[in-house]
Amino acid sequence: MTNPEPTEVIQDDAAARSHYSDRTRNRVMKTEDRWHQFRLGLARRRGQNVTMLSMTGYGCRRWVRIFSRVVMAPDSDFENGMRVAKVIADGVRGWRNFVSAPVPFAELTVEIAGREFEVVADRGGIVDAVIETDLQPGWQQVTLRAPGSEPTTADVHIIDDDTLTGVVCDIDDTVVVTTLPRPLLAAWNSFVLDEHARTPTPGMAVMMERLMVSFPGSPVIYISTGAWNVAQTLTRFLTRNLYPQGPLLLTDWGPTADRWFRSGREHKVQQLERLAQDFPEMSWVLIGDDGQHDPSIYADFVRRHPEHVTAVIIRELTYSEAMLAGGRAEDPAGNDLLNYGDPTEPSDAVQLAGDRRIPWIYGPDGKDIAAKLSQHGLLSQQAPS
Repeated sequence: MTNPEPTEVIQDDAAARSHYSDRTRNRVMKTEDRWHQFRLGLARRRGQNVTMLSMTGYGCRRWVRIFSRVVMAPDSDFENGMRVAKVIADGVRGWRNFVSAPVPFAELTVEIAGREFEVVADRGGIVDAVIETDLQPGWQQVTLRAPGSEPTTADVHIIDDDTLTGVVCDIDDTVVVTTLPRPLLAAWNSFVLDEHARTPTPGMAVMMERLMVSFPGSPVIYISTGAWNVAQTLTRFLTRNLYPQGPLLLTDWGPTADRWFRSGREHKVQQLERLAQDFPEMSWVLIGDDGQHDPSIYADFVRRHPEHVTAVIIRELTYSEAMLAGGRAEDPAGNDLLNYGDPTEPSDAVQLAGDRRIPWIYGPDGKDIAAKLSQHGLLSQQAPS
């Protein structure tokens, strides 16, 4: 059998030289970089092709934020940047999301409304680029191309300037029961578990859909400490369980210049700060759970940006979920932060920030949370059909 010709891969030489010559790279980063190069070379020798994975983006009339991953894979595995139906029907084990070799510093062309823009992936093949453009509000599509790959289309949500309320939602243990904080369980959920076996949180999809009815046109943005490798798995899970469509803000589990492993807490803090800067007129409903650091992260954000928060929703883990997650999060930073009208009624919790009173809604599932949101006048009385 004749060996296939090595696949041509176009990378940005200037970006690669700048990174590999950076003296601040630590030993773990250098090891990971060599591993990426080894996997890329092996995939090229096997005749695999450059493939761009389609991910949802967002923006406003003046700019759009584009996400993608550039990997090497056989053509039979993907169609338009999405895994083909047979693979999905057979069930996708988590490890499949991690075996495709990334293409560091891949050069891409993004076509938006007939105009073309050049972007470059990062050291892990991840594209996170902001492009100045002019698009009408609503759902739009952009096209991504890379030399040697088929074009890929991606949805982007263009948020109208008149939109004043949005939703930021955690994923792990909030909309899907993952028990992610425990390292062994995180590995099981990420690498082993069939995506069809993931368990949705009861009632959360209906509650969020009712939020969309109450605040029409509002964007939903999902934030997770999960890796970009599982973006398409999570997107399929959210779609299959009827959660509102929205972009994912995930992270790279790899090392940084000052850490061996990226901080999930810092990732969430940075993304919230970015949303506050990107949409200075918008106020957010923040949804999380009490099994990680969400309460303290959200409380700190309210303290810094009270004008950017409409309400905080905290899904209370069950006793068994909390045990697997390593316990419940402590109440945010002191008695002066949350003012309880009645300590036995957490739905009455209010965070005082300047002259604003931000309600904190607690509940074990979407049905209970929806009832308390209705009491606060934050939810439509009519459930979605």
